[in-house]
Parts: sequence; structure tokens; C-alpha cells
Amino acid sequence: MTDHAHDLVSVQDATERLLSAVGKLDNASVTEQSRLPGWSRGHVLAHLARNADALANVFEGRPMYVSAEARDADIERDAPRPLDAQLADVRESAARFQRAAAAVADWTRTVALRGGVTDTASRVPFRRWIEVELHHVDLGIGYELEELPAQFAERETGFLAERFTGHPDVPPTRITDGTRAWRTGRAADVPEVTVTGGRADLLGWLAGRRDGSDLTVTGGPLPALPPL
Repeated sequence: MTDHAHDLVSVQDATERLLSAVGKLDNASVTEQSRLPGWSRGHVLAHLARNADALANVFEGRPMYVSAEARDADIERDAPRPLDAQLADVRESAARFQRAAAAVADWTRTVALRGGVTDTASRVPFRRWIEVELHHVDLGIGYELEELPAQFAERETGFLAERFTGHPDVPPTRITDGTRAWRTGRAADVPEVTVTGGRADLLGWLAGRRDGSDLTVTGGPLPALPPL
């Protein structure tokens, strides 16, 4: 069962870890390439700030973004800023997100996200937690998938497996770290592929952060996953 109160605390903790790590950079480092193609670290930080505001909009019954074009333009506008401005924006937007969450009266209601996706309000804090943790890794400043909190990594693996469940381009797939197992892809109309690996490698593959070369695959080739 989703515990939004726990997830809001976890978001705050993850944000503080990110801010502490980014605070050790300098202005030149912010302009350097991140691990995301075409994005500098400044782009990643700008996205994190604008995503916090977008999810506050969701809590308050507004569209996440005015448009996809406006979202992209805001990130491009904010990406070149110096370190102090980036830190302040991430911190202040995170506080706005927390204030919007504190005002939510009905956590069971359905909310609208991007691209026609809907979810319950109670799952929005976890979605924000995902943004903070994975984009901290994307900054390429020493925080790796292996360092993600164990509870988060397990939940995110299940979340991503659920996301690809029923996808026509993903074959029936069993994913396991040797302790837990998840299923994803199309209904099992053919023998399923089994993908086995460590927690970080499985999550990295599902999240598009690793190529899956360190995973063991039986029953067929490693499935090609659609972009998130």
C-alpha cells in the first residue's frame, strides 16, 4: 500500500542529499555534460526544479505543464544559470512541492499527469522521489545506482515492470534479482524470457540507464525496452 507521508519524507531526504552533493560543484561543472544525451548538468537541475513545480500543479488541479514546448523552453532557459541560482531554484521549488502536498485533502483522488497518464494523488510523491533519485545519478557526480536506498530500488523496479506490462513490443518477461521476481511485457502467449541480475543492473536496464550487458538472459535475447 502506498504511504504518501513516508514518500514525502523520503523525497525531502533525497533532495537534501542531492543539494549537498551539487553544492560541492562549481559554475564550470554545472555547464558540463550530464549522463543524459544533449543535457548539461544545468539542464538536469533545471528539469528537477520545473518538475517539482509541475507536480505541485498536479496537486492543485492544474495541468503539469502549459505545453510540451513550454516545458522544454523553460528547461533551456534555466539550464545556463550559475550554481547558486540552480541550488536556490531546486531548493525553493522542492519547498513549493511540499507545501502543495501538505494541502492535499483527498489522497485517493485521480490526478492527471503528462501525455494522458493518470494516477492517484497518493502515488505522486513516489513519482517525485523517482525524479530526484535517478536524476541525481544522471548528474554524474559520484552517486550511482548501487547507492540508491534499497527500498526505493525495489519499488522502482516494480513500478517500471508495471509500466511495461501489456506493452505489445515487450515479450513476456520475468525479472529477478534472485530474491524477488517481477513480470512484465505482453501476456504469456509464448515462453517467457527470464532476466536475472543485481538490483542496480536490473533497475538501470529498466530505467534506460544501463544497457543490460551485465544481466543474464535465458529463453531468448534481452528484450528491447521502449523509451520512458
